Formats: sequence, C-alpha cells, structure tokens
Amino acid sequence: MVNSPFMDEQNLPEAAAVLKALADPNRLRIFSLLMQGDSCNGELNERLGLPPNLLSHHLRVLREAGLVRSRHDAVDARWIYYTVDREATQRWQTWLSGLLNPARIQARQCLCGPEGQQIERVGVEGYA
Repeated sequence: MVNSPFMDEQNLPEAAAVLKALADPNRLRIFSLLMQGDSCNGELNERLGLPPNLLSHHLRVLREAGLVRSRHDAVDARWIYYTVDREATQRWQTWLSGLLNPARIQARQCLCGPEGQQIERVGVEGYA
C-alpha cells in the first residue's frame, strides 16, 4: 500500500464510509442544508420534498458516518433536530484538502504494461 497519511489503513474504512455517505445527491443536499444551521424533519422535508421515510434513511446514513448529530426537543421529544458535527466536518475537510492537494502529484515513469517493459528494457540496455 502507498505510504501516505491519507491512505493509513486505520483511516480508510472510516474515510470510505464518509465518502459513501456523501456520494448520494440527496445526502449531499441534506448535508448542505444542515451546514446552514440546525433543522428538523419537517423543515428538511419541506425544503427537499423527500418522503419522510427516505429522508429518515438519508439522515441515518449521515449520522452513522459521523457527519450529523441529532437531539430531541426539550419540550416535545417527538421532534428531532439535526446538526452537522462541526469537529467531524473540520477533520474530514482537512483530510480531503490534503488528499486532493495537487502539490502531492508527482512525476513518475510508469514501468508496468508494454510501454513500461519497453522503457525498462531500453534503460537496462543503455539506450535512452
């Protein structure tokens, strides 16, 4: 495996879960709305037009990925409020910024496949 803090074996399953959670367009929409502030099911449903069961599914996936937290209303516990987990968002923003940093791209001659074998053979024979 590539030696990189972004490809740390311990981070990969969690990173994959976060990326998978955000890979759905509806979850991206929900996450984006929650970045604007706390919201409840009713408001999210009204703004997104998703059926309640589908909205609940997407919120559960985002919670399980650690991106969103929920809390019950202090007055009427039937109401649930959702918020983006600020610490998790900061962590993944930093991680993704590092992973996708163009400065990490390095020039490297590929030595696999027919082209690579030809380059390797020419290099060994002293041609270049």
